[in-house]
Amino acid sequence: MSKTVVLASVVRQESITGMVKKLELSVPEIAREVQAGQFVHLRVADSFYPLLRRPFSIADADAAAGTITLIYRIVGQGTALLARLDCEDFVDCMGPLGTGFSIQGEKPLLVGGGMGLAPLVMLARTLCPRPVEVLMGGRNEQELFWPDIFNNVCQHTHITTDDGSIGRRGFTTDLLPELLTKVKYDIIYACGPQAMLSGVVKIAREFDIPCQVSLEEYMACGIGACLSCTCAVQGGKRRKVCTDGPVFWAGEVIW
Repeated sequence: MSKTVVLASVVRQESITGMVKKLELSVPEIAREVQAGQFVHLRVADSFYPLLRRPFSIADADAAAGTITLIYRIVGQGTALLARLDCEDFVDCMGPLGTGFSIQGEKPLLVGGGMGLAPLVMLARTLCPRPVEVLMGGRNEQELFWPDIFNNVCQHTHITTDDGSIGRRGFTTDLLPELLTKVKYDIIYACGPQAMLSGVVKIAREFDIPCQVSLEEYMACGIGACLSCTCAVQGGKRRKVCTDGPVFWAGEVIW
C-alpha cells in the first residue's frame, strides 16, 4: 500500500472534553487508501521543535469527502501545538501507515480503554452491518464520552469505569468474562493500555476466541527505520509496531 506525504488542510477542529479534541483533515490521498487500524504521522510545526512527527490513530475516514478524523488528547508540546490549528490551516501528514485490522468473524466484540477506543470507531464502521458490540473502559463518566460516538455504529455498548460513575465499576477485564459467557462472540478486537491488552488476551485464550490487538507504542519514525517501537514476539524475535503492526494477532506477541 502506498504512503503519502502531503499538506492536509484542517476542515474542522472541536473540543470533545477539555483536553480531548476531534480533528478533521482534508487529505483525499489518504482517505481513499486507509484501512481500519492504520495511523498517520503528523509534523505539528514548521520549526525543528518538536523535531519528530507524532503518530495518531485514524478514528474515521470518508473516502467520498476525502477526509480523515483524528481523536486525540492533549498530553504534551506536540498535541498542544496541534490543538491550536484552525480551519484552513495546514499540517504535514504522512500515511496511511502500519498494518490494520483483519476483518473477519460474524459476531465481533471490540474492547477499548481510554484513547485506545479511537481506532475502534473506524473498525466498528468497517465491520457494519455485522452486529458489532463494544466494551469500553475509562476512569470516570467525564472521560467516557465514547458512547455518543459508538452508539451510531454499534448494536450494544458495555461500559466500565474505575469509580463506577457510569456503567459497571471496575475494569473492562472484570466485565469481559461475563460477556463472553452470555454471548457467543467469534472474534475480539482490542486497543488500549498494555495492562488491559494482556488481560484481554489471557481471557480470550481461556474462552478460545481469536483476538487481535492494536499496540500503543510511541512510533518515532513511523516507517520502520528507527526501531524505537519494536515488541517481542514468539520465536525469540522482535517486530516493528509501526510497520508490522500496530495490529497483531494476540498469540504473536509476548506479554
